[in-house]
Amino acid sequence: MADAQLEDPRFIEKLRQGDRAAFGQLVRGHHNMLLATARTLLNPADAEEAVQDAWIAAHRSIAKFEGRSLLRTWLTRIVINQAKMMLRKRGREIQFDPTNDPDALAHRFHDDGHWQHPPQHWELSGPDNLLTREELRRCMEKHLHFMPDTQRLVLELRDLQGLPAEDVCNMLEISASNVRVLLHRARARLFEMVDHFQETGEC
Repeated sequence: MADAQLEDPRFIEKLRQGDRAAFGQLVRGHHNMLLATARTLLNPADAEEAVQDAWIAAHRSIAKFEGRSLLRTWLTRIVINQAKMMLRKRGREIQFDPTNDPDALAHRFHDDGHWQHPPQHWELSGPDNLLTREELRRCMEKHLHFMPDTQRLVLELRDLQGLPAEDVCNMLEISASNVRVLLHRARARLFEMVDHFQETGEC
């Protein structure tokens, strides 16, 4: 079922009425997206558990869903809250204040936010570059793993899932300026990694 159909008022009303088939469609439509979101904060096993808990919570609360946000936004907020609760039990807190997240790449930018030396265009098409592309993919995964949780989560929601900034603000309950700063820093880290990989061939 397409995303637009999952937001259709008639479909949402079926969910509110406890339609099991409709809820199954909702799970099939959004499970992978929620799992990807949870994995930005948790290891794969914990992410699976958080998403399962989120579906249980959503099923219990769907009758009270008022439609003040997209259903997708509501579900994502639930899974993020589940992930944060799991982290809290392990003694970790997620702070979305960029001032708590030092910008180690500030030297790469002018005060207005533009690159001092923009990354070079890098051509990776063609069969000869398949191995290089795979090495780059693994390198990106490694750097994403070590990226601050807040940056990784905002990058996932904005760039990988393509969610509007307003939705991300609602999901994370932070300001638009905080989203912009976190996204800027996440992108900068990836550009720095790609630049280094391009120049040295090393991760």
